[in-house]
Amino acid sequence: MKHIFREYDIRGIFEKDLTEDVVKKIGYFIGKRIDKDYVFVSYDARVHSPTLHNWLVSGLNKAGKKVISGGMLPTGANYFANFRPLCIDGIGRVEIGGSVQITGSHNPPEYNGFKITINKAPFYGKDIYALGDEVVNSELKIEDNEKVIKYDLKNDYIDYISNQFSHLKGLDLNAVFDCGNGVAGVVLRDILEKIGIKNYEILFEEPDGTFPNHHPDPTEKENLAWVKEAIKNGRDYAFAFDGDADRIAFLDKYYNYKGDILAYFFAKNMDNPCVISEVKATQVMYDEINKFGKAIMYKTGHSNLKTLLKEKNCDLAAEVSGHIFFNDRYFGIDDAVYVAFRIMELIRNGFNFKEEFEKLPRVYNTDEIKVKTTEDKKFKIIEELKKYLQENREKLGIKEIVNVDGVRVIFENGWGLIRASNTTPVLVTRFEAKTEEELDRIKSLLTSLLSKFL
Repeated sequence: MKHIFREYDIRGIFEKDLTEDVVKKIGYFIGKRIDKDYVFVSYDARVHSPTLHNWLVSGLNKAGKKVISGGMLPTGANYFANFRPLCIDGIGRVEIGGSVQITGSHNPPEYNGFKITINKAPFYGKDIYALGDEVVNSELKIEDNEKVIKYDLKNDYIDYISNQFSHLKGLDLNAVFDCGNGVAGVVLRDILEKIGIKNYEILFEEPDGTFPNHHPDPTEKENLAWVKEAIKNGRDYAFAFDGDADRIAFLDKYYNYKGDILAYFFAKNMDNPCVISEVKATQVMYDEINKFGKAIMYKTGHSNLKTLLKEKNCDLAAEVSGHIFFNDRYFGIDDAVYVAFRIMELIRNGFNFKEEFEKLPRVYNTDEIKVKTTEDKKFKIIEELKKYLQENREKLGIKEIVNVDGVRVIFENGWGLIRASNTTPVLVTRFEAKTEEELDRIKSLLTSLLSKFL
């Protein structure tokens, strides 16, 4: 079972990996780590999420916790619960000690998992691995105990977002939203209607964990076909969410703006912004933001970025994949529904996405290219490659080597990244350069060097 305990969350196949025994123990050992009496639990649209909910609750109850259940909600709403007192009938104001979102995110329908927050901070890395050790080694038998306090966090969340963006009332948006049959559909229309935004359509709004229309991952081009068709037919903008609505894709008639570029757009509308992004992000974003603010490069991973965002007290953080975290006017969490309304603010203010994007220095880059390896070898390969690059730095024409997460090799006219995935047995590569010829050269050079260590 150890493989289900990953760097940022717990994830596996329902009933194969996530069995009743394992999930109850996960609930128990999470509960033992939470100091306060109350813990909040919610889940995504997957067909087995309610079953996992009941198993998890049994474990949390065994640990002596009082479980507040919000039912089906976006992951961002689950995080939100940690930062607002919950006013519960007959009990009063309650502050939770942590939360668990049951979600398989953008994985295929047979997958599910758990995203955990304790004391308002992500529970990840060595803490998850230690939890895994306890679960695997435990012989504890946990009886069924599905007792929960039901709480309508959905309306708290809708009211909060609606109030935050009440100034958008009357906005003629002319946009399409694709919920991908995930949990964005639980709250999106209610917020749009409550604010009074006009002229939009919502695709695949009904939550359905079989994902009958397309896979809920907006980073894959084929999953954007429907919103692209809507733009072709006259819509100005498109928003697409992943399965648990913590990642967003945003498009207009001209471009699909990735998370790092969106971070630049948001930063342009802040005074002296501090922005954190990952090693996969375009160098253009770092260079341009550093002209009027501060941009920090850090490790890939939503938990890593959330943690550093709080430590540095920056304004926002972003991943290329569409995880965007606002610490400015929000809680430093990756909530794609909230991000959609921050984008709508830019639209209302007349921000010209196409013009601002085309002002940026032109670069050519690849998508992520994955190279298969093994769990045992992946980190060792990176260390051997780093050593070789350092020893041959001058000969290879390397300007700088960034070791914050894998190895990002910076040349005069571009860069290449090779890093070990924290969640799968692959190496992830990405390349960027000022010309297509230089892109091919850097990609060929680093790919050839990598092959020596595979």
